Order: sequence, then C-alpha cells, then structure tokens
Amino acid sequence: MNVRPPSELPPAATPVHAEQAEAALVEHYPRLVRIGYLLLPPSPSRGRRVFAAHALAQRSLQAAHRAGATVPLPRRPGRTETTDPGYAYVRRQVLRRALAPGRFGRLRLRPRRLPPVLPSVWGLRLLPHPGGAGELALERELAAVGAPARAAFVLRGLEGLADGEVRRELAAAGVADPHAALTEADGVRAGYALLASPEFDPCSLQARPPDLPRRRRRARTALAAGAALLVCGALLGLPGGWGRGALSAPLYARNPASEAALDPGALRRVPATFWRHSTRTDFTAWPTRGDRTQDTRLLRRALEVWARPGAGVRTSTTPGTPVGPPMGAPQLLYAGEVGDWAVVLFHDGLRVVRYAEPRNADPSGGAALDFARVDGADETSAGALVVARTRDGVRYLTAPWVRDVRVRDLLAPDRAPRPLPRSPDGVTGPLADPAAGSGCRSWEAVELTGGAAVRLVTDLGELAPARLTSGAPGSPHDVTGRAERESWARTACLLPAVRSHGVRSVNSWAYARQPLPEGDGSAQWLCTRAETWRGTGSRVIAQFQAPAARPPAPGAVAARAEDSPECGARAPRVLAGVLWKSPGGRWYVLAAGSEQFASLATSGGVTGSARGRLLAVPAAAGDRPRLDGRLKDGSRVAALH
Repeated sequence: MNVRPPSELPPAATPVHAEQAEAALVEHYPRLVRIGYLLLPPSPSRGRRVFAAHALAQRSLQAAHRAGATVPLPRRPGRTETTDPGYAYVRRQVLRRALAPGRFGRLRLRPRRLPPVLPSVWGLRLLPHPGGAGELALERELAAVGAPARAAFVLRGLEGLADGEVRRELAAAGVADPHAALTEADGVRAGYALLASPEFDPCSLQARPPDLPRRRRRARTALAAGAALLVCGALLGLPGGWGRGALSAPLYARNPASEAALDPGALRRVPATFWRHSTRTDFTAWPTRGDRTQDTRLLRRALEVWARPGAGVRTSTTPGTPVGPPMGAPQLLYAGEVGDWAVVLFHDGLRVVRYAEPRNADPSGGAALDFARVDGADETSAGALVVARTRDGVRYLTAPWVRDVRVRDLLAPDRAPRPLPRSPDGVTGPLADPAAGSGCRSWEAVELTGGAAVRLVTDLGELAPARLTSGAPGSPHDVTGRAERESWARTACLLPAVRSHGVRSVNSWAYARQPLPEGDGSAQWLCTRAETWRGTGSRVIAQFQAPAARPPAPGAVAARAEDSPECGARAPRVLAGVLWKSPGGRWYVLAAGSEQFASLATSGGVTGSARGRLLAVPAAAGDRPRLDGRLKDGSRVAALH
C-alpha cells in the first residue's frame, strides 16, 4: 500500500523570478545547507566544511539576480519542500556549485571567486553534533564515491526524487553521465534515514574553543597593548575612568547581590517533608537531596562555573532559555555522585541548571553545564529531571511524591511495564536513550506513579522529560487503556522530530476514524502536538494510520506545521488529507476533519465534496488536489499543511 500526501505530489512547470528564489532560500535555508554539506567532500576540519556549505546556499542567488528574468524549472520535483519553483531553482544552483570542479575541492573558506564576506566566527569552532556508528559508516561510504554519486544519493534519499528526476537534475547541474552516477550511488549500503541525522545538520551546531594556547598568547599581547594605550590616554588627559560621577561599576565589582548568589551558604535548602504541606506542587517543593549537599567546595565550583563558564565547560541549552548567572541565591535540588560524576542540580524559579564534573574533581576531565527552562511547572510536569546521561543510559531524579517508577516500551503496547529501581535519594537506575540506536525498534518511556495518577514521560534529549498525553485539545489526559497505548505505538517513532526542541508535553489526539474504500478496513486520523516550555515553537503533525499488521507500523505523516494554533486549545480543530493507493491498485483522495467540520471539498485536478467530516474521492497517481472544509458556523478553513 502506497500513501503520499497531496502536498508531496509533483507540480507543473513554472518559471521563477529572483524574488521567488530569494524567498525560497529564506524559507528552506536549513535544508539547502544540509544538501550542500552532504555534497561537499569530507575534510579533516568539519568546521570549514560547515562554512563552505553555508557559502554554497548563500551564493545560490547570484545567478537568479544576474539573469533578471524568469528561469525554467524541472518538470517534476518530488517532495513538499521541492514543489515550490523557487526552491527547486535554488537547489539546482547549490548542486551546480557543489559539483563544479575545484570550486570547493579544498573547502577554502574564501575561494578566489567569492567576496570576503562569508560566514565566519571568531573565537569559536562550530561543529555539527556527533552521530553514531550508522552516521560514521554513511560518511565513509559517501567519501568513497564521487561527487555526482553523492548528489544522486542525496536527491534520492533526502529529496525523495525518482531516478528520472535525479538524472534531469544532475544533467542540469553539469554532470556528464548521470546514469553512471546513479549506478555508483546504488553501491552505498547505508539507509536514507541517516541523511536527516543531526550529524549532517550544519544549522544545529555545537561550539568548541579554537587553539587556546595561541589565543592566550594573542590575548596577553592585546592586553599589554591596551594597558599601554590606557596609560598614554591618561597622560594625554583623556576623560574616562571610574570616578565618583560614573553610573556603572567596574567589571567584576564587589556587588553584594552577585556575591550572595555565588555563596554556597546562601543556597536555599528545602526540608524533606516540606512538599507534604506545600501550597505548590512543583520544583519549589522538591527537597534538597544527595550525599554531597554539604560539600562546600563542589557547590562553590558549580556556582562559579554557572556564573562564568570557562573554555573547558561543555554547555547545552534548551531553546529560549537564558544562560546568564544566577539571579540571587538559587535552590539546591541535588548534590551527589552518579557513576563517575559529581552532579549538582539548581533551580532558580525560571531554570533548572545541572553541573557535572569528574568525581575526583580533575580539571583535565572538563565539566558540563546544562540549562533548561521550567517556568510554570506543576505536578504534571515536575515529576522528574535528568540527573545523568552516560554510556550506560539516562538516570532520573524523581519528585518526592513519586511512589513508583516503571519502564514501558511504547512500541509494545501489550507488554507489561517493568520496574525501574531507585536509590533512597530518588535517583533511578540507567535507562537506554530511546533515540540512541539506529531505526526505531523500541521506545522506552517512564511511568511515574504519584497520588492517584500514573503519568508517562519520555526523554527528548533535555533535562526535563516531556509528558505524553492523549485526548482532545484543551482536556488532554494521561495515557491509559489499550486503544491509547496502541495509538502511541504507531506515533512514538515521530518523537525524534521534536527532540531537543524545549518540549514540555506531547499530546496525541485521535480525531477521526474513516472506512477505507473497497472495504479495506478502517483508518485512524491523529493529530500530534508538541507544546514547549517557552510557549512558542509548538509543532503539529497530522497522521494517517491505515490498518497494519503487527508489530504496529508507524503512521503516514499527512501534514506538518510549526507555531500553528491548529490541534491546540486555542483552535481545537484539524483537517488533513492524503493520496492513498488501495491494495487493488486504485488511487483515492482521503481526508478527515475534526467534529467542527460540516463539509469537505477538494479541487485542483480532483474535484469532489462530501457532507460531514470524511471524504473519499477517486483520483489518479500524480494528481495534486487542494483540500478545504467548511465549519458548522459557516466559515471556511484550509487543510493543515
């Protein structure tokens, strides 16, 4: 059975103007940079390759602006992102420049033909996040083939183009023998799914220091020159200095509030039983726990690194989280040893901050500093925090009101959960990172039992795990019952799409069930919405789940949206559609809306309508229908896209 969303079908031929290409570059910039990064030859310096990939994307508009007229596009781009004529044109320019002989052969940051204004960063090395064994194997295989074969592999796997379309794109980019490039690309054994890995994302980077000894020598030289200039300025009578009339204090002034924030003795410590009679059930009610809560040296180092992290500190931050020093004396949640690390957890009302160093406090081992925004937390979202993330797995520190912790595999809804042991301080045993392995063979989430509720949370790569819920927007509830677990079994593999995005909760809403044409059973329509701690950046995924044999197959993504009110408490409705191929080989446009819809209609090559919120219209492969619906109040609403 073949399922393709209408928005992913090929459009007709369209000319493109320079303004269209510019708009496409802005909208699809991360994808274009990823394509350029994958096409470039490997280099010992991944940072230089990152800058070269950004240069490829940013220089792709030159031809469109020089032409000053419309530019013909290929007839059949293959995916949603390539249906935009401007995007198809800019992508072709990226291909042409990446495949040009010698243009980026040595990955120079400033090729002779380019002006000196290119992406650059002073004082830091920016590198993509490291991947696993699968990404490393794909990198080696792509390095072993030629640039045209790399381009063919990327167009097939990342862009979803058919072989005929790949040949046309390669020929337009100047490849002499596109057929040979496709044949060579067939020898790459790695899966296409790895192309979307963070390992190959030049827009999601981690910062590392450059050559620190050389930078230190230069800094000392600059400091000496600055001191000499200051002395000369004073001798010449230049105004300045920090006199009595100055409004700002000198750098690192002895400010009482700042000094109190760095004093271990001023840390707020909560008694063990405070949560039982507290008016609030959130992180402010967590007691101070751990076997090193009286270790003044450890706590002082943690506070000082928080205020002024050095070059040897690895820092991570959830989106929208400020990384400044503590705003007054923070609350101490935990200080203890977890495996080979000494870990300290703070809470300052807005953020949870985690500091980790080697148990022996060896400075050569470095340190880690993690920030996560948790303002507005309540009992449902303050059940656990990640206290350690090591090779053995992820360990959680659970809330004091959590009585029991169990592990449930979301992909095995019929399997009973297993216990997860905890220390007297509330630290759990290690649990495998669900997104660590290649593929999606299992997804282990954590069940937290407290009071009368059993809440399901999962690790999405941040300090605060995300809560998983089911139900209609505005009234989500904890995942209970066989039907909701089976629905999550086909949804869990979509969770990597919201990983490391500052997600607070993910709700999966089964908003419609539709009988399939030709008596092929019933399909389920779901809307999955990820809400963030910061409020903005929510992500919505509409799914079409056709009947599947066991084990449950993932649902087909019908539509995606970011920062959209659809499927949320403010707009508790959704409409989505797919182009579906029956087992008998016939194509249909299938669509379903939530209960607010009174009728649905499709146009743009496939004309049909239906009263109610379900629609099934015969179609043909290659059709590109447009879908909308009318609400019960008479207003018309477009489909999610």
